[in-house]
Amino acid sequence: MTDSRIPTVRLGDDGPEVGVQGLGCMGMSFAYGPSDAGQSRATLERALELGVTLYDTADAYGAGENERFLSPFFKAHRDEVVVATKFALAIPPDEPTRRIIRNDPPYIRQAVEASLRRLDIDVIDLYYMHRRDVNVPIEETVAVMADLVREGKVKHLGLSEVTGDELRAARSVHPIAAVQSEWSLFSRDIEAGVVPAARELGVALVPYSPLGRGFLTGSFADAETDLTDDDFRRQQPRFTGDNAAANAALLEPVRAVAEAHGATLGQTALAWAQQRAQVHDLPVVPIPGTRKPTRVEENTAATRIVLTDDELALLEPIAGKVAGDRYADMTFTSAGRE
Repeated sequence: MTDSRIPTVRLGDDGPEVGVQGLGCMGMSFAYGPSDAGQSRATLERALELGVTLYDTADAYGAGENERFLSPFFKAHRDEVVVATKFALAIPPDEPTRRIIRNDPPYIRQAVEASLRRLDIDVIDLYYMHRRDVNVPIEETVAVMADLVREGKVKHLGLSEVTGDELRAARSVHPIAAVQSEWSLFSRDIEAGVVPAARELGVALVPYSPLGRGFLTGSFADAETDLTDDDFRRQQPRFTGDNAAANAALLEPVRAVAEAHGATLGQTALAWAQQRAQVHDLPVVPIPGTRKPTRVEENTAATRIVLTDDELALLEPIAGKVAGDRYADMTFTSAGRE
């Protein structure tokens, strides 16, 4: 394993320059069962050594705990990192396990101030609308986000799980640096409308869950039997029961390509995601999540793997055969509104 730093790319026409692979930090304090704080801190430091500069969190991850956890690292490396966080998933005080989507102006202003306090920074580098509330015009939401830029609280704007038309409407109000959506060998619905719109508008794509929440690495075969009771993946249809068994069989071509490169399943899936930049002619910065320094080394090494046309063709049919949706309720995704 070399220590070569990964190359950089600009997020959209006017966004920040970042490493071509980022780091999803949610699992360090939320959703994927128990974590080791010391290992997570070591992971953040190792990622930076390898050229990872885009660090992704959200106010909803652990009800703000993820932002608090990351704050010391961000403060220690403020000039080296690009801090990305999100708003929109509000937590009712009397129902701590529930999330309500809010895009209204008063909530946005409340949310940004709370995130700035938890992160203990003066400005958020990339501020995403986490999910879309269809009852609030997206132009209205982005107008408030644009005000935050003018006020110096936010540098760049992002959107998550929006449709191509929603992205165009948002872009008419203010430049958008990045769209974050699920994109992997198992999830390719954004290629129909979102990706072409992003290319047209000069917006980068930031794929979350490029490793299929770990399923593409072979680290688990059935969420109900292999993962802890508090693991979020037990609620996702494609990772349990007959769906999980059917989807595990889809890893065979991934395994064949991995063996040809002397790579892992995860590296092959990430190499495929990284090559979407060339396939679709736009900046693509996947944000695989991990809590182990060795996994960061493995993941960043995938940026040096180039899949051949024949290998890409072998992997091409996989997404169309996946059993089960990526969420139990798809109405909150771009695919649910396209």
